[in-house]
Amino acid sequence: MDRPLRVDSEVISNAAEGGANWRLVLRIAEGWPETQPGQFLMLSPGRRGRVERYDPLLPRPMAIFRARRTGGETAVEVLYKVVGRGTSLLADARPGDEVRLVGPLGRGFPEPSPGERLILVGGGTGVASLFELARRSSGRARVSVLLGARTAADLMGRADFESLDVDLQVATDDGSDGTEGLVTELLEREIARGGAARVYACGPTPMMRRAAEITGAAGLPCLVSLENRMACGFGVCLGCAVPRSDEGYHLVCRDGPVFESGDLSWEGLP
Repeated sequence: MDRPLRVDSEVISNAAEGGANWRLVLRIAEGWPETQPGQFLMLSPGRRGRVERYDPLLPRPMAIFRARRTGGETAVEVLYKVVGRGTSLLADARPGDEVRLVGPLGRGFPEPSPGERLILVGGGTGVASLFELARRSSGRARVSVLLGARTAADLMGRADFESLDVDLQVATDDGSDGTEGLVTELLEREIARGGAARVYACGPTPMMRRAAEITGAAGLPCLVSLENRMACGFGVCLGCAVPRSDEGYHLVCRDGPVFESGDLSWEGLP
């Protein structure tokens, strides 16, 4: 795996996409390593100024939604929600501003086998971790993408998934888009069709835990991508430790963020 890049990237665009959803596109001049689906980056909370800012102090881990290389440059896309001071500052960044980042980081999703049946389950901001996997698998595997959110306004990246050759299904808690209910209910229906499949899930912990229960009962493999807070992204601060199913701990940034669902002790996850 290539070493991550630490760089001040240029903002190409940073726009709201309904509700609290935002899409940030950053230009990396050169040297961006090949990105594995499911990897993430550490993104400073807001644009760089003439004077270094230390409030907020720590960067934010965010999934790499898409990385597109043109010549020697790479455009890296991030989907995020404005939920606090850090993301509010990030939303203030304008084209031409610089944002510091480190990435790509972590271990992503393994490459599926040709012709394999994949079921991708995303909830909330977790959908951002699944797009590159869906895009690269489209046309060479049978891919179902199940997206969930509280309301239609909370759905992220739907149009991007609609552009792919995948079976796209949507669930919202209030029924304002797609099926009313939880995205894990869509997963149960998809698995009930029968046949072998590999499930990939990313989203709130209760959603992933339920996906692990459903796939475990069906005897199907399930890979989950955890969304934990962290300070460094390298395994130095030990702030992203999660309990293993046997004993001891994994570090999400170093050992993940992608894990086999059976390798985790779900009762101890936040």
